[in-house]
Amino acid sequence: MQPTITNITTITTIMKKLSSEDLSRFTRHFSLSEIGETGQEKLKNASVLVIGAGGLGSPLLVYLAAAGIGTIGIVDDDVVSTSNLQRQILYTTVEVGQKKVEIAAQKLKALYPEIDIQAYDTRLNDSNVESLFQQYDVIADCTDNYKTRQLIGSKSASLNKPLAFASVLNYEGQISVFNYQNGPVYADLFPTTPQDGIYSENDIGLLGVLPGITGTLQANEIIKIVTGYGEVISGRLLVFNIRDNRFNLFRF
Repeated sequence: MQPTITNITTITTIMKKLSSEDLSRFTRHFSLSEIGETGQEKLKNASVLVIGAGGLGSPLLVYLAAAGIGTIGIVDDDVVSTSNLQRQILYTTVEVGQKKVEIAAQKLKALYPEIDIQAYDTRLNDSNVESLFQQYDVIADCTDNYKTRQLIGSKSASLNKPLAFASVLNYEGQISVFNYQNGPVYADLFPTTPQDGIYSENDIGLLGVLPGITGTLQANEIIKIVTGYGEVISGRLLVFNIRDNRFNLFRF
């Protein structure tokens, strides 16, 4: 049974200071002038909602936790299957059949004990999307179907929540950021929603390392959004093919 809006836990925002453990853990970040202790405090006080804990979500979640993001929500109602293990690096063979959100939460907490993990064992839908999105600073789309992407895009735009978008297929990955500082929204790039069901999931070719590369780049964009370092890929779509190492950046 999917949780209703009334039984989704509300996150209370409390400003967090860097602990003595943080001062040791993040020394390499402190040495970067664009991040430093100020940027690290921003990361610790940031909240990110990740939709999908699969191929893209696995590396994204690991690097967000490793970077010191203070609060991470994970939305996924699936269990680990053997066919996931080729690309979903959060999970192992002994965890087949277990809930992805539960395994992910345990491992991220082990990586960074000070992190606050909210695990939502549910599918994102019209009845819970607004309640969930309102609680987080940044939304990350790690889904694999057009209908859910459209829902994420439209709701994040209406709530003015920065959206880190990523998708993968075969050897090609795509990355962009929507709703960032009044920049373009998802519908500007994808005005129509293709119909799902053209092929089954098992028919889709996907080299296992591709979502690893793509999810890591997606994590980098979220770190940029939170800390203000670098140039966020808003109004642009990065398309890359790992088969021949082609990277192209398109403006829209």
